[in-house]
Amino acid sequence: MTMSDDIALACRLAEAARAAIRPLFRTRLASERKADASPVTVADRAAEEAMRRILTAEVPQDGVIGEEFGATEGRSGRSWVLDPIDGTTAFLAGRPLFGTLIALVVDGWPVMGVIDQPILGERWIGAAGRPTTLNGVEARTRACRDLADAAIATTGPHYFNDHDGAHFMALAAKTDHKRMVMGGDCYNYAMLASGHLDVVCEANLKLHDWAALVPVVEGAGGTMADWNGDPLHAGSTGHVLALGDPARLEDAVLALAGAH
Repeated sequence: MTMSDDIALACRLAEAARAAIRPLFRTRLASERKADASPVTVADRAAEEAMRRILTAEVPQDGVIGEEFGATEGRSGRSWVLDPIDGTTAFLAGRPLFGTLIALVVDGWPVMGVIDQPILGERWIGAAGRPTTLNGVEARTRACRDLADAAIATTGPHYFNDHDGAHFMALAAKTDHKRMVMGGDCYNYAMLASGHLDVVCEANLKLHDWAALVPVVEGAGGTMADWNGDPLHAGSTGHVLALGDPARLEDAVLALAGAH
């Protein structure tokens, strides 16, 4: 398959997830707690099941890694990584700041990603060697001349342990933290790719949380790395840093290291 074929397939997956999610938004769904205490709903499961049905029919040789139903081994070296609702808490609160994440990972490296917001009808598509688009129009990050001018975002302080939280706050202190955004999940990375945020910093993410974000952010002119500044791959620890201006990467890594 060509990259164009893969993007077209990813868009079909996003449409299937939208069809499962939209009728259930703001319907006062019950939720359950998973082993890690995070919430899950019938919408999460229905959306992932809909995407898996398409993948099983169209690319049975590829692996599938999904948040809700685990990993299905493939034989092609390619895996589709799915997070049907990244931001289930926002979904349950009736806030359209969640997203469906779809990534294609080849030999552990994300090469294509989609962030789809099914309620607002927004879809960011990033792929290696191609510019990121938002609903077909090129998306670009913005320049940031100094970390002190940067608007920073994270999903929430409760996702950091004390050690990681201290490092995050060391970074936040070097930014324009009066503009700090809390909440947003994957939508923060979409906003960074579209030039509305400068830094997103998080910890304890799993592959399905970040794989789709890397091609979107990097195809828009930004960069993503772990907290050491190294590229993200399937073996990364889950400490994730996104910057709209790659020139600020070293500054951000040094700031993160500043906590004691």
